[in-house]
Parts: sequence; C-alpha cells; structure tokens
Amino acid sequence: MLVSAGTAAVVVVSLVLWGIRTSGDSPSTDGHDVSALQTAVTAPDFQTLVGQWVRIDSPYVIDIESADQSGKLKAAYYNPRPINVSVAKAREKDGMLEVFVELRDVNYPGSTYTLTYDQARELLMGVYFQAAMQQKYNVVFCR
Repeated sequence: MLVSAGTAAVVVVSLVLWGIRTSGDSPSTDGHDVSALQTAVTAPDFQTLVGQWVRIDSPYVIDIESADQSGKLKAAYYNPRPINVSVAKAREKDGMLEVFVELRDVNYPGSTYTLTYDQARELLMGVYFQAAMQQKYNVVFCR
C-alpha cells in the first residue's frame, strides 16, 4: 500500500491527539512539535466571553472588552456607575469556561464574581461574594 507523506502526517497527528505515541520517546515528527499542535487544538476559546453581560436581577454589568489566549480579560464593571476591576481572568475548568472578577473600590473591598459560562444558554452563572458583608449570592448574567 502506498501512503503519501501528507496522509502519514495526518495519521501521526491523529494518533498523538489520542495519546498514542508512534515511535520512541520523541514528542515530535518531521521537525514539528506535536505537543504544540495538541495544545492548539485543545486551547479554550476565551473570545466567546467578550461582550456586555447584565445581571438578571439588577442593572449590574460586566463588560468584557477583550480576552487573550492565556485567559487574561480586559473588563469593566458598572453598578450602574463604574467600579474598579482589580482582577479579571478566565480559565478552563472541568471542560467549562470559568470567569473570575475581583472588584476593589469604595464599598467593594475585594468583592468577587466566580462565574461559569453556559454556552448553550448564553449565560454566565455562579457566585457573587460581597466582601464587606462576607455574604455569597447566586447570580446569573446574560448578554
């Protein structure tokens, strides 16, 4: 059976993605770093989080302006006036995208949102920790 170089590369990449090594301990084939290919295929798409998210029980808004590949978010928060966002990041957890936002401003001494993205329903759902009162609230945001 005659196999072209292109077909062989597809088979090797497919086997590597399934966790099957094709030869020895080498993580590369034909000078390509297969682990980089695997990372590129499985990297989470944080861009899906970009947009304005409004809390369904109040006029509070998380505005995610941008997201980079590492999960760093550029975000603003409005209640309805601007509140300083000290940390905004996303990560993949258990196959889902999770958003963490920390607020540091007057009356917001480290209050946080820990939210999970529900892609099917276009929602961010999770917990708001109100630091000044040490209380947690279940919250939902929609676009």
